[in-house]
Amino acid sequence: MRTLILLALVGFGAQLVDGSLGMAYGVTSSTLLLAVGLTPASVSATVHLAEVGTTLASGLSHWRFGNIDWRVVGFMAVPGGIAAFAGAHLLTLSGEAATPVMSVILLLLGCYVVWRFLRLGGRRPNFTGKVRGFFLIPLATVAGFMDAIGGGGWGPVGTPTLLASGKIAPRKVIGSIDTSEFVVSLGASIGFLMALGSQGVDFGMVLALLIGGVVAAPIAAWLVRWLAPRILAVGAGGLIIFTNTRTLLRLDAVQARLPGDAAYYAILGALALLWIVAVVWVVRRELADRRSATMRTEVRVPESV
Repeated sequence: MRTLILLALVGFGAQLVDGSLGMAYGVTSSTLLLAVGLTPASVSATVHLAEVGTTLASGLSHWRFGNIDWRVVGFMAVPGGIAAFAGAHLLTLSGEAATPVMSVILLLLGCYVVWRFLRLGGRRPNFTGKVRGFFLIPLATVAGFMDAIGGGGWGPVGTPTLLASGKIAPRKVIGSIDTSEFVVSLGASIGFLMALGSQGVDFGMVLALLIGGVVAAPIAAWLVRWLAPRILAVGAGGLIIFTNTRTLLRLDAVQARLPGDAAYYAILGALALLWIVAVVWVVRRELADRRSATMRTEVRVPESV
């Protein structure tokens, strides 16, 4: 019972982050399930079955708050679901070989997202144009496949890539990625059930993760609706940098070159501190911009009268 309660809390926290920043439900949940001894295939199956429910709740919540670009969902959902179905069948071979390459790519994307939104200074970002369909379809295919073999990858691959385009507002990037993930989770779940059968899944764990995620979904969608784009982008970018740096530091080749655990924690601690500083800076900048806009409005009113 304690384990199930803990899993429900993990599901709540993971969905709160995922629904607010467009990633981390699968990564967070998979890490815990691997720690308790489940095989990679069973972990990914459990997480994706839970995500069928959490992503449905998240999609409905984002729709309610107007956070969805349906064009993006239309291009990405089906290719992502098909790729996730294929990835579920191939997971038993090995998904580990792609981990370092994907982590480096995602780390670079995260750095670009943070740089792009920090360099705006006092200017608020404008989101114009459309991301082309011939780019969205292969992006969904890669993200869906990595999601199935890694237990989480749809958000970490899709969210920073769309944010880096600068053409879609962050809240709509997050809402669209979360909504289309329902089809991805469904495709992966069907693939895992066909490959493993029901005996490979702990449905008690699925239910616990599901309950926590469903409770958090509307809260996260509400947060996205009201947080400024710069804050969302820097928060998401920092999460991408931190999690992928952590993945790379855990590689055996990197561990062999580190002087000890102290260096590992020092690097992650420094990154976390920089992330906090960046978020605080954009929050202060956003508040200052809002105060300036309010003052300009107050000055114009007497003139018009």
